[in-house]
Formats: sequence, structure tokens, C-alpha cells
Amino acid sequence: MRTVLETTGQVCPFPVIEAEEAMEDLDIGDELVIGFDCTQGTQSLPAWAADNGYTVTEFERTGDAAWTITVRK
Repeated sequence: MRTVLETTGQVCPFPVIEAEEAMEDLDIGDELVIGFDCTQGTQSLPAWAADNGYTVTEFERTGDAAWTITVRK
């Protein structure tokens, strides 16, 4: 299953906090697609994923200051 979490407009660390909460509801193997525009998230979200044993399957720039990252639980 793939779930989308849109955090555009939120400053860090809120995208990470919301991602943590969203992951609690997912099963192993599910993916969370996080949309964000907080520049710090380009480092904090992959680090959070690695710290929790999640796999980053996609990381894409979608605009001048916008990205999506897909994390598999």
C-alpha cells in the first residue's frame, strides 16, 4: 500500500514528526510518500528513515524548493 503525506508549507521538524506518526499506521512493506518544501527536510527525512531502518525508494525534486521522498516501512 502507498500512502501520501503532504507537508508542504510546514517548517522542520514538523514533516518528520508527521511522518513518524503516519508510519505507525502502516504495515511492513507499505510506502509513505512525503511531499515537503522545507529545505532541511532534504537531510532530516532521509536521516530519520535510516535511523528507523526504513528504506528510501524514491527521492525527487518536484519544484524550485519542493521534493517528494518515498519511504518503505
